[in-house]
Amino acid sequence: MFELIFVGIFVGFLSGFFGVGGGTILVPILLFLGFETKIAMGTSVLQMVFSSLYGSYLNNKNGTLDISMVAIIGVGGFLGALFSGTITSSFDDKTLEIVFLGFAMFALVRLFFKTKEHQTQREVNKVMLFLLGFFLGAASIAIGVGGSIILVPILVGYFYVPLKTAISAGLFFVVFSSVAGFISHATAGHIDYEKGLPVAIASLLGVYIGILLKDRVNVVLQRRLLVFFYIIIVIYLMQRVFL
Repeated sequence: MFELIFVGIFVGFLSGFFGVGGGTILVPILLFLGFETKIAMGTSVLQMVFSSLYGSYLNNKNGTLDISMVAIIGVGGFLGALFSGTITSSFDDKTLEIVFLGFAMFALVRLFFKTKEHQTQREVNKVMLFLLGFFLGAASIAIGVGGSIILVPILVGYFYVPLKTAISAGLFFVVFSSVAGFISHATAGHIDYEKGLPVAIASLLGVYIGILLKDRVNVVLQRRLLVFFYIIIVIYLMQRVFL
């Protein structure tokens, strides 16, 4: 139980600090602790529901959350994530781990490139935003991540959203995708509630600390810390998949 609580605080901190749902970090940890792949992915979605709801509440309270911008993407993500449990059940564990490795490698690669800040956000077609959310919700929740790890670089790189605002928007997107993903994974029997709830509840403390620090550090330091952590994740997943 102590181990699970520590994991929850740690994952919650990273969720709040980097605006990720937590699955990108939690799934490898649960795999390391001996969880079956599908159960690890489903249980991580349970944690994401807790951390994204609380984190988005704190971001909105602090004035860093642009709800109107991400609401359309979120609705698309909710509908897409409803199919996530079916997608997960359709593939074997090895395939899912390879896909998860691909997500982690994408995140690592994009973090090596400095993102240029722009003064004005682009106006984007609402249908495109909805379809973007639908795809991210279906694909990411199927492998136990919230989708923000892909959404944040899209918001910054293509829509010219400031990084810290994009981080808050990414976590808010996870609210939509994780709630729908929870419904889908719960129906498919992929969630270990006995071990998942202590992680989820403990993550709330970590989220609070992470968001407290997020608005007090510069963007360069955030990126460097995240790069270092994803290097560790990618090395572990490559060892698990290929060795």
